[in-house]
Amino acid sequence: MKEHVTATVRSCFAAIRQIRSVRRALPQHADLTLVRALVVSKVDHCATVLVGVSGRLLDRLQSVLNAAARLIFSARRSDHISPLLYDLHWLWIPERIKFRLCSLTFRCVHGTAPSYLAVSLRRTVIAEGRRHLRSSVTTSLVVPSTRRSTLGDRAFPVAAARMWNKLPASVRNAPSLLTFSRELKILLFRRSFNGN
Repeated sequence: MKEHVTATVRSCFAAIRQIRSVRRALPQHADLTLVRALVVSKVDHCATVLVGVSGRLLDRLQSVLNAAARLIFSARRSDHISPLLYDLHWLWIPERIKFRLCSLTFRCVHGTAPSYLAVSLRRTVIAEGRRHLRSSVTTSLVVPSTRRSTLGDRAFPVAAARMWNKLPASVRNAPSLLTFSRELKILLFRRSFNGN
């Protein structure tokens, strides 16, 4: 994933430089719109494949969001970044990845995702030998066993099921994708900023 992250970071910083060159002629809301369209969308693109990558790669992506937030607020490099991200309601990179993965899992569970992804997930209620367990009445998913923790744990069926099962039942049982996304973002936002 190193090449993917490097290309994404390079492209995002090029966009930030271009926005910085015209930002004096634009109001802050226009800066924010440009940053969301040209920077944040690139960071979020294919974020689900970044599950389990090294912290170093995630830090490089986080540096993009930090630079974008500083650009929007005209903050100095020495200013603390947490209040800026909080004001923008932006999640940290690990939480953004969780958000994307859980949203895709919700779509798989409810039959609106591509079938090649949906068939790789199994509910515990359907799994053999689990019909009489307490977990059989929940919306939890079966976590497939893996041989390699480095590659196997990053596979979609494993990572998605683990992350999905860690969500509170109230979030998993949301009636629509819109409600699920809202509840999930609130949950991850609170975890990110410790209720600030």
